[in-house]
Amino acid sequence: MKSIDRYMARLIALPLFATLVIAAMLLVLDRIRRLFDFVATQGGPISVVWRMLANLLPEYLGLGIPIGLMLGILLAFRRLATSSELDVMRGVGMSYTRLLRVPYLYAIVLAALNLAIVGYVQPIARYYYEGLRYELRTGALGASIKVGEFTHLGDRMTLRIEESRDKGRDLSGIFVHAQTGKGDWIGVTAERGRFLATDDPNVIIFRLTNGTLIHDRQSFRAPRVLTFSSHDLPIDLPKFENFRQRGGRDLEFTLPELARHGQEAQSEEARDGSRAEFHFRLVEVVTMFLLPLLAVALGIPPKRSTSALGVFLSIVMLVTYHKVNQYAADIGALGRVDPLIALWGPFAIFAGIVVWMYYVTAYVPGGQPIGILERSFAKLAKLFTRWLPGPRRRAREMRAREAETKA
Repeated sequence: MKSIDRYMARLIALPLFATLVIAAMLLVLDRIRRLFDFVATQGGPISVVWRMLANLLPEYLGLGIPIGLMLGILLAFRRLATSSELDVMRGVGMSYTRLLRVPYLYAIVLAALNLAIVGYVQPIARYYYEGLRYELRTGALGASIKVGEFTHLGDRMTLRIEESRDKGRDLSGIFVHAQTGKGDWIGVTAERGRFLATDDPNVIIFRLTNGTLIHDRQSFRAPRVLTFSSHDLPIDLPKFENFRQRGGRDLEFTLPELARHGQEAQSEEARDGSRAEFHFRLVEVVTMFLLPLLAVALGIPPKRSTSALGVFLSIVMLVTYHKVNQYAADIGALGRVDPLIALWGPFAIFAGIVVWMYYVTAYVPGGQPIGILERSFAKLAKLFTRWLPGPRRRAREMRAREAETKA
């Protein structure tokens, strides 16, 4: 690489990766609290939260990579423009097209990475995430027994524990109520107890110490009462249904599976849904090749201006276009509009706007697509700050009073 290309690569790398890390952290922080609440409500182990977050990361990266690419290129060109380095490069004959060589290398690599994520990794990760949610709801992950509350182990056993020590190895204040298939019921109270594993993975032993057992049956004249110093109570673990196969939703299909399902599905509704999801993912990846042009058009502020309006506007445009694509995919999945038109139509409009903005910046002398917006926002800012309390306002009021006194 030439020195200018290495310099551009360094300028883009720092904001690009910083944006990826910050975006991922913000999305994780937004979701982690809800995951902790969900896992705690279902009584599952806390370690499952990290497994669920790991399966959510591909979804976050699918949106974070385009934003990181655009901001990395935009902030690099903004730095070149505000430090007058861009004027020097243009003065020695470097065109914007030449300067976009390294940004497009980044775009090609990240677009291929994003295609692998949204096309293959994200659908499988989403399926595993839904599987963890299912296992939490059914208790298949080993739901914890809450101290001081009645816990149902299957349909025929209820357990309550007053106190737990040594990470659940030492339990005290135990009450157990169980029913058998013959109509018997057993009630047990004990001072202490602990769970023990057996050779059968579907059965565990609850070893109780210093307690009383009551056994009742319809044929008994009176319930039988047994006082014990040690008693082993076998507990049959509840059986859970297996989670469904992957592909219950279009979001869980990989790109080749979506293409095949869009042709071979029996119902028209299923075909439209698969085609809409297929084109949505492709449009999101192809859009990344427009981001370097958009970043150049919005990253170069007008002369003698340090406004960051272009940064704000670029994020708004990209997020708005992403939401438009989501709405178009929903419309296409319903069959109201052909998915090909619903998704590639907005892409053509967005591409036309981006190419026009880049053309004005690169080939029109003095062209600045956001110049009008910059001037409009500057006037609004002056009008707003004019009435804010502060030294300038106090100075104006003093001048006004002095003028009235002289008059």
